[in-house]
Amino acid sequence: MNQFALLATFTILCNSLAGQGFSPANVDKTADPCVNFYQYACGTWLAKNPVPADQARWGRFDELEERNRVILRGILEKASAETPQRSPIDQKIGDFYASCMDEQTINRRGIGPIKPELDRIASISAKAGLRDEIIRLHRLNVNAFFNFDSGADFKNSKMNIAQASQGGLGLPDRDYYLKADEKSVTLRKQYVTHIQKMFQLLGETTEKAVANADAVMAIETDLAKGSLDTVSRRDPQKIYHKMSEHELFSIAPFMDWPKYFAGMGTPGIESLNVESPTFFRQLESTFVQRSLEDLKTYMRWHFVSNQAPLLPAGFVNENFAFYGQILTGSKELRPRWKRCVEYVDNDLGEALGQKYVDATFGAEGKERTLKMVREIESALRLDVDRLTWMTPVTKKEALIKLEAIANKIGYPDKWRDYSSVSIQRDDLLGNDQRATEAEVRRHIHKIGKPVDTKEWGMTPPTVNAYYNPVENNINFPAGILQPPFYDNKLDDAVNYGAIGAVVGHELTHGFDDEGRQFDPTGNLRDWWTPEDAKEFEARADCFVKEYGNFSPVAGVNLNGKLTLGENTADNGGLRLAFMALMDSMKGKDPKTIDGFTPRQRLFLGWGQIWCENTREEMERLMAQTNPHSPGRFRVNGVLSNMPEFREAFACKEGQPMVREPACRVW
Repeated sequence: MNQFALLATFTILCNSLAGQGFSPANVDKTADPCVNFYQYACGTWLAKNPVPADQARWGRFDELEERNRVILRGILEKASAETPQRSPIDQKIGDFYASCMDEQTINRRGIGPIKPELDRIASISAKAGLRDEIIRLHRLNVNAFFNFDSGADFKNSKMNIAQASQGGLGLPDRDYYLKADEKSVTLRKQYVTHIQKMFQLLGETTEKAVANADAVMAIETDLAKGSLDTVSRRDPQKIYHKMSEHELFSIAPFMDWPKYFAGMGTPGIESLNVESPTFFRQLESTFVQRSLEDLKTYMRWHFVSNQAPLLPAGFVNENFAFYGQILTGSKELRPRWKRCVEYVDNDLGEALGQKYVDATFGAEGKERTLKMVREIESALRLDVDRLTWMTPVTKKEALIKLEAIANKIGYPDKWRDYSSVSIQRDDLLGNDQRATEAEVRRHIHKIGKPVDTKEWGMTPPTVNAYYNPVENNINFPAGILQPPFYDNKLDDAVNYGAIGAVVGHELTHGFDDEGRQFDPTGNLRDWWTPEDAKEFEARADCFVKEYGNFSPVAGVNLNGKLTLGENTADNGGLRLAFMALMDSMKGKDPKTIDGFTPRQRLFLGWGQIWCENTREEMERLMAQTNPHSPGRFRVNGVLSNMPEFREAFACKEGQPMVREPACRVW
C-alpha cells in the first residue's frame, strides 16, 4: 500500500473519533469567562465527553492519543499479515503485535514462560545468591530494590555516567507507605490484598500468600523510609552525589558492586552518581535485617508484577483490578488491541515510529513547527531583555543559554536499529524480554561515552513534549503536532494559543526552578548572582502559594512546590505565545472569527487543549505524584495572572479571573 492509500485508510478510521480540533462549539456561553474561563472554554466539551469506561481520565491529549492508536493499529494489522513482501521492520512490529493479540496461546501456556525465573529465585540458598538474581531482574528492567542506568553527568554534561537510584516500590510514591490518613491506610491494605491474590494465582495457598504479601509490604516500607520525596527529587542538587565504586561499596557493601557492574555488562567505572546515599544505606540495612526467604518473596513479587500484563487473563485482570480500578478509578480493562499497540510502541518504538511518521507527519510538518519555535524563541529573547528584576550580568547569561537551546522536531534524524532483537510470532513474553534486555544493554553501554544529543527520549507517536536540561534542547514528537495542538486549517491565533504556548512552555523549562540551575552547556552550575536568585525565588514562591490553594478533590490540595516547574512553564509559555502572536500581527487588520477577536481565540486555544474529565481516584493520585496541575488549574491559574487576558475579555477587578497580586517570573 503506498503512502497516499495508507493515509486514506487512516482518514476513514479516524473520522469516527469526533471533536479532534479546536471548536467554538466547545464553548459554554452560559459561563462567565471572567469567573471561570475553563468552564467557558470547555464546558460544552466536558458535558459531551464523559470518561470512557476503560480510562481514568479523558481529555484532549487522550483524544489525540486514541486517534494515534487507531493509526498505529492500522499499521500493525497490515504488518502482521505474513506476506513475502514484508520488510524486516514490518516483520518485527507485525509479529510482536500478533504474539500479543494471540490471547488463546498465552492463556494455554499459563505460568510456564515465567516458571524458569521463579525456579531460579526459589533455588537461592544463601543471601549471596541474591546478587546474581538481582542482576538478572535488572537486565529485564524489573524494579527490584533499586535502579541502575546511565545518564549525562550533571557536572560534565557531554559525557554519560553510571547512575544508581532509589526504587523497588510497587506503589506510586514513598508517601503511599508513610502517610497515616484513612485513605492511605485503606489503600495499603488493598495493595497487600492484591499482592496476596497474585501469589495465589501462582498456586500458593491462601495462608502462604497472606504471609508473603505481608513480607513484601514490610520490605517495601523499609525502602520507602529511605527514599527521597517527590519534591526533593526535582532538585538536581539533591540527587547528585558523585562517588567512586569504593565509596558506594562503603555505604552498601552487600551488593558487591564490582560483581554487580560486571554482571550488568557495565564498562569500566571511575565514578558514578548515587542519587540518594541515604536510600542505599537503608537498602543495606534491609538486606542485612530481612530474612533470605522474605527477600526471595519480594523478588518473586516484583518479577511477577512486572510481567503481569503479558501473562494469562487471571494475572492481567488482577493487575488491572488494583492498578486500574482501585488506584485510578478505571471501570474496564482497555481492549486488547489498545494494550498491544502500547506494548509494541514501548518495546520497538522507533521501528513503529518510522511507519507512523510516513503516514502522518513528513518533512513539511517539521518545517512548519520549526518556524513557530523560532518565533517563540524571539519572544523569549525580547522578554528576557525587558525584565526589570534581573541584573545585566545574569540577563547576559540567560540570553547565552537561550541561544544555545537546540530544537528537535517530529522524529529522529537516525532511527534506532532493532536488528539484534529476535521477535517470534508465538512468544509475547519472550519478545518483550528480548527487546527489554537489548534496551537495557544499550543504556548500560553508554556509560563512559559521549552523550548523543540526537537521541530521543520519546517515540514519534507520543502525545507529549519535553525539555532536557542536561542537553539544553526541546523535543516535540510528531504525535503532538496535530489538532487540537496544531491545525494548519485554523488561524494563527488558535495555533499560537495551543502548540505555540506548549513550545513556550518547554523553552521556559530551561529557566524554571530546576532548569535554571543548568548552564548553556547543560552543566549543573550556578550562573545567577545572589541578588537575581533571590528575586527569582520570591516570584516563584507566588506560584507555590497560588497553586497550593487549588483543590482538585475535597480535602486534597495541590503541592505548589511539586508543580512549581510546570506552573512556571505554563505561565511563561502562554505569555511568550501571546507576544509572538502580537508580533506576527503587526501591520495586519485583526479579524474577528466566530465572534472572537484574535486575542480571545488565542486564550480559547490555550483553554481548549486542557479540557478533561477525570475520575476522583485519578485526581488523588495525580495530586500526590504528578508535577503537572490538573487542566482546569493550568487554564485558570495562568490566565488569572495575565493582564492581557483581562483586557481581551473586559474582566473587572475583584472577579475570580483577575488575581491580585498577579504572579509572574518570565
